[in-house]
This record gives sequence, C-alpha cells and structure tokens, in this order.
Amino acid sequence: MCSKGFVKRVVPFFLTFALGLLIASFFVSVALPRFQFSNRGFNRHRQYDRQMELENQRLREENSRLKRQQAERANEDFTNLDLDLDVPPPPPPPPPAPRAVPYRR
Repeated sequence: MCSKGFVKRVVPFFLTFALGLLIASFFVSVALPRFQFSNRGFNRHRQYDRQMELENQRLREENSRLKRQQAERANEDFTNLDLDLDVPPPPPPPPPAPRAVPYRR
C-alpha cells in the first residue's frame, strides 16, 4: 500500500518533467554543453594585453619625463625675471545699506 502511494506521486512528477524537457527543447538545446575553447580568442586577448602593457609603459615613461621637466622648471632661478609688481590698493568697501524703517499707518 505504501508503494502504491509512492508510485502515484513519483510517476506524475517524471511525466511532467519529461513533458517540460520536450517543450524546452524547442527553444533551448538540452544537450550537454561543449567545453572545448578555441585558442584564437585567447591569442587575440594575449596580443591585446601585450599592446596595453606597451602603451602603459610608454605612458609611464612620458609621465616621469614630464615630472622631471616640471621639477627642473621649479628649480630654475627666478632672479632674472623682471617683474613690475606695483599693485594699486583695493577699492573702498561700498557704504552700508540704509536701515529699513517699519511701515506704520
């Protein structure tokens, strides 16, 4: 009697599962996936990585060159500069606004 109840529950489950796989196979492949990857894409990525590394190295070198130039310019002697720094005094501040008088009737 126990096995009859088990069959009544398990058989509909497997039938429903099989019907679901049948319907799903129309839209999606239910076969096992292939895990064989071609090396074409890997080589392309490796070449791209090499190009990025070379470009990054070139940019690092350029950055360090620019930093050295900036440091050299900062260390230059500014005594030969002829600067006329006569600055006029600032204008006086504007007068304060008149005080508001409350309106009375």
